[in-house]
Amino acid sequence: MNHEILIESELEEEFPYRALLEKVISAALDAEGVQTNCEVDVLITDDEGIHQINLEQREIDRPTDVLSFPMFNYVPGQPPVDDSDADPATDLTPLGDMVISLERAKAQAEEYGHPVERELSYLAVHSVLHLLGYDHMDEGPQKAQMRAREEAILGALGITRDGESGVN
Repeated sequence: MNHEILIESELEEEFPYRALLEKVISAALDAEGVQTNCEVDVLITDDEGIHQINLEQREIDRPTDVLSFPMFNYVPGQPPVDDSDADPATDLTPLGDMVISLERAKAQAEEYGHPVERELSYLAVHSVLHLLGYDHMDEGPQKAQMRAREEAILGALGITRDGESGVN
């Protein structure tokens, strides 16, 4: 598939993880069986930026690591397989938006003892799954299903919990 991954950074610092996110997001879409060309919009920000978006969009007054805003209500395991949801102007199916706090990703990577690349990869896969209908609002089957898919996708990329990363 020819997915369009649009990455924008609000940060003043250079964002050296663009190629990593493009690769991981594309791999997650492929692993989930997306059979149509899609667009995913990614915003890289800091804790202050994601805090503001979280407050405005979800009325939650705190920063977080990643936010996902799906364009459609897909069912987990039933991704788009044709262009029926495609934008006629682009012939791409707009899956939605993800927002990642690089500041939070760096802090969590340090806390968990693995590289920033692993944390960003996890957050991107997590968000793609939300865009494709997965959720973890319960502590039961939905969360277990989502965690299993995250681990399978990251494992296929050679990205493990111990910090090893097969993605460059």
